[in-house]
Amino acid sequence: MTAQTGRSLKLSAEELEKANTALSKFGSKADLAASLKMSRTTLNNFFKGDPVQRKQFHAICKKLKFDWQPPAIEKPQSDNFDVDAIVQTIREQIKPIVHEKCGTMRVLDMEQPIELTGERGIYTNVNILERITGRNRLEIAEILQNCGVEEFARAGLSQVTEERVPGLEAVEQHRKLMVLGKPGAGKSTFLKYLAMQCIEGNFQATRIPVFITLKDFAEKGNPNLFTYISQLIELPTSDALRKILQQGQMLVLLDGLDEVREEDTKRVLQQILEFSDQFHLNQFVMTCRIAAKEYTFERFTEVEVADFDKEQIAIFAQNWFRLSDPMKAKRFIQKLEENKPIQELASSPLLLTLLCLVFGESADFPANRSELYREGLDVLLKKWDGKRNIQRDQLYKNLSLKRKEDLLSQIALTTFKQKDYFFKQKTLEAYISDFICNLPNVDSDPEILRMDSEAVLKSIEAQHGLFIERAKSIYSFSHLTFQEYFAAKEIVANSTYANLVKHLAEKRWREVFLLTASMMRNAGDLLKLMKQSIDEILADEEELQQFLKWLNQKSSCLKVFYKAAAVRAFYFAHELTLTTYFPFFDKLENTMQARFSISLLLVMHEKETAFAKDVDHNLNHNLEPELVNVLHSSMTAIPISGEERPTHEDYLWWQLNNQVVISKFQNAMSQHGYAKDNWQFSEKQRRLLRQYCDANKLLVDCLNSDCYVDRDVRQEIEDTLLLPMSETVRDRTSPT
Repeated sequence: MTAQTGRSLKLSAEELEKANTALSKFGSKADLAASLKMSRTTLNNFFKGDPVQRKQFHAICKKLKFDWQPPAIEKPQSDNFDVDAIVQTIREQIKPIVHEKCGTMRVLDMEQPIELTGERGIYTNVNILERITGRNRLEIAEILQNCGVEEFARAGLSQVTEERVPGLEAVEQHRKLMVLGKPGAGKSTFLKYLAMQCIEGNFQATRIPVFITLKDFAEKGNPNLFTYISQLIELPTSDALRKILQQGQMLVLLDGLDEVREEDTKRVLQQILEFSDQFHLNQFVMTCRIAAKEYTFERFTEVEVADFDKEQIAIFAQNWFRLSDPMKAKRFIQKLEENKPIQELASSPLLLTLLCLVFGESADFPANRSELYREGLDVLLKKWDGKRNIQRDQLYKNLSLKRKEDLLSQIALTTFKQKDYFFKQKTLEAYISDFICNLPNVDSDPEILRMDSEAVLKSIEAQHGLFIERAKSIYSFSHLTFQEYFAAKEIVANSTYANLVKHLAEKRWREVFLLTASMMRNAGDLLKLMKQSIDEILADEEELQQFLKWLNQKSSCLKVFYKAAAVRAFYFAHELTLTTYFPFFDKLENTMQARFSISLLLVMHEKETAFAKDVDHNLNHNLEPELVNVLHSSMTAIPISGEERPTHEDYLWWQLNNQVVISKFQNAMSQHGYAKDNWQFSEKQRRLLRQYCDANKLLVDCLNSDCYVDRDVRQEIEDTLLLPMSETVRDRTSPT
């Protein structure tokens, strides 16, 4: 007879034979999964006789045309004892307690608790990975093939290759579930949500939810779980509790196994094993950080909390700002989209909460991103455990916060220079060993040093989540943003700016440059080195030097109250578009220049639109109407979508219209003396011009970031932008 467990159903041994016979007539499990659009895990559970959600159970049987009988519920007989009635009475009695303990959350610097569920609720449904990412046996090359370096570089690995299931569905499918996750992944909040859904009758309404913080249970000393639960809920007799447990009418939620002190671990583990075996008909869900300890729970199915995806991030933001300012949620998502490094952090519920707190104060993120990253790292390195009074193991705690950051910084710069976003565990342990062997009171015996290095690695992973095991024995930083931050921190600590400038032409170093400039007490030395290196890109190219001279002369013809460099930037952008970027459109280069962007190298602090309007005004008053009309029609004719890369429609439009637009623009500019129609650059020269352009753009971004620079240094750099080598002295004739 089909058995019933809560809201799930499972087949008896006799029915399993009939179901497999029906399957053989239908086809394979893969065929069945595809036709039902169900996960293979659900199908496997069905044919193993494990519990399956009632709705899915019905769908499978219907598809197989398998005749099954509704289950007959068997209950232990007891004189004068109605278990169902007692359960409902207890549920009503403990409802206020569950609301008090599980109905709100308060983390970080929240001024007051916020509701988890209901109309004012912040909770966002979590997804579960049925396969632990760190246990996949993949090589680094396979990981890169699956996610791509570029995708990882700014979006994170995000477990894109793993199938996700809703959290409630995962609980329905497994009577004993171990939920693993990184620090701040939302494990405790998920358990609170389960308790609230249960007590409100939306999930396992025939059970009594019991939320147990394992750290609190461990610190009580001798009481076993049975006694501890009897103290949490009031029952007429201990026999009543035993009968309820024997009948399987409790949802036992065990939170934070990793937070139990080392000296209490053995006793707590033994209690959980004995209790869950003795009362196996109940539903058990337990949480623990990944890599915290090597626990073995043979009868518990291990799953992992998935990172938030873009949809979950948007829902969380909408819930967060719903009551205070609904429009702020839209601005929050927009700002995230504009700032990919910050967007990476939002995949962590804890860091997403931090971002919402920060954004809520000023409706923007700090201009100095390093300050935001610093705050996020403070949360992970000390505040998250400290505010909850969690004590971790001693080996790693002997490393001060400063030494932890030094270690992470050294590893970050070493791996980033080598283009290593992923690294093998042995390699990472070797980096750790090289660092800790120089600390006082460290045993230099190679084997002990190796074991200590492994322990330090696991501690960083479990306690702070800054290293993530992406596959078996293959690690990366949890976010590329943090790898870049720590790399910049190491550069600032050692003043290795000359070495940094060697990477000026490499786009992947862009964020490191910006972070380094923002962290320096005075970024003048770095920016001067960058300017010198940029000028040297075209120093040996005589024709390109002549091009810069011509550019300077032409820009001088337009008399406006802007700095000379800003006007040079305007003409440089147009000429560069024609000579360098247009020919490479079909190679998917950075084609935002194809709209003749006059803000390519803005050195002014005005907004793009303000500068554009002013240049338009001067064009109207200083250029002939025919040229103005051609320029304006060219600038607005190209339908670039606004995406970072051109869309398929952009590409098709350009294929059909590029020659017409280029020809009109070139002819008009030549006829009116604003362009030289014989600049025919070679492939090498085009490459150098693109490199020169991108490097100048980075320099300007650094100047306009929240970094401190002496006024004279800033003025000198701005005045000499885009000048030939012969004229890179400070231009004192520029309007101020």
